[in-house]
Amino acid sequence: MKTLRQIRCGNTVRVIKLHGEGPVKRRIMDMGITKGVEVSVRKVAPLGDPLEVTVRGYALSIRKADAEMIEVESLLPQR
Repeated sequence: MKTLRQIRCGNTVRVIKLHGEGPVKRRIMDMGITKGVEVSVRKVAPLGDPLEVTVRGYALSIRKADAEMIEVESLLPQR
């Protein structure tokens, strides 16, 4: 299982599953991160927290702890 926290800058992944419960999971979903959406990692802060990602065409900063709850898969290169 790979999480969003493990993805390096410049890579794009697809969300497979959101872990977590209640308000935390709901907040992540309210930010536009839902199953099947593509997420691009743009920047990571020097100490690794937060990450800047692009979701649905807008930039979003997400905490390391929240990124750990987002299970992702790598996208195959487009031809």
